[in-house]
Amino acid sequence: MRAVMCRELVDPEELRVEELDNVPCGPDRVRVRIWASGVNYVDALFVQGQYQIKPPLPFIPGSEIAGELTEVGPEVERWEVGDRVMASVGLGGFADEIVLRADQLTRIPDRLSFGQAATMGQSYCTAWFTLTRRTVLRPEDWVVIFGAAGGVGLAMLDVARSFGAHTVAVASSPEKLQLAIERNANAVIDSSDAGSDGATMRARIREVTDGGADIVIDPVGGTLTEEGLRGLREGGRLMVIGFASGSIPTLPANQVLLRNRSVLGVDWGAWALGHPAENAALLGEVLAQVDAGALEPVEPTMVPLEDAGTALRDLIERRVVGKVALESRAR
Repeated sequence: MRAVMCRELVDPEELRVEELDNVPCGPDRVRVRIWASGVNYVDALFVQGQYQIKPPLPFIPGSEIAGELTEVGPEVERWEVGDRVMASVGLGGFADEIVLRADQLTRIPDRLSFGQAATMGQSYCTAWFTLTRRTVLRPEDWVVIFGAAGGVGLAMLDVARSFGAHTVAVASSPEKLQLAIERNANAVIDSSDAGSDGATMRARIREVTDGGADIVIDPVGGTLTEEGLRGLREGGRLMVIGFASGSIPTLPANQVLLRNRSVLGVDWGAWALGHPAENAALLGEVLAQVDAGALEPVEPTMVPLEDAGTALRDLIERRVVGKVALESRAR
């Protein structure tokens, strides 16, 4: 098998593809031929040793995969060779095959390509968890989404739209804003020049949403977080998803008190690990919406397995527009 091997904590560009021995399948396991591996920000944190979980070296990064079964152990039921599957694997995804337990598999809806299936799980589960478990999204709510052209941002746009909410996409380049428009954002704000005419981000938010946002989605952090908080209307909710900017903000508590605002943390990953049954139900809800045509994950840009380091660096530097997946071509 071929895999991206992390033998020491390094910058992503130093990762290399290696030839490794195949892992035995076992009677209660399945072998998946990986056709697409989702590339996520957390993967970059893992290889640099910056994530709170630090796996023992060496390891194969990559947490989301999609492919087809090439071997099914004799004790495995319900699955057959040739079935199209997706899985969240934690580690081991940047490879051309992987051996898994059958209970890790999810059947790919017919509507999805391998690339879509490999890049939607984390993003859409985060979005669905945010808007159905951590808060309640109502039709006609104004939802402002920072980092709207990233994986989580695009999923938030799609999920919020499916509930009938008004969406405002905040992004930092014309290409990213154009993608948000193509993904049916009701309005866009360019975060790179939000203050160029003297207007602050909070003022832009209030202007576009006719008085303030009901929900602000923040996977970015930094100075945007306080602007999002101040841009909320009465009873508004700031959803803290992450800190892609690299800067963890502090917030003035009086701005939470004023107008009965709320600040809510969203850690889908930790919740999913601690509540596997509930997370399986959540993923089922998401895929049912995909099957019904209510949700439409973006088709990712496919790059060779050998370019994993470059793809991770592009994520770190926030150059990625949309989603990226690694493609392991047949030898």
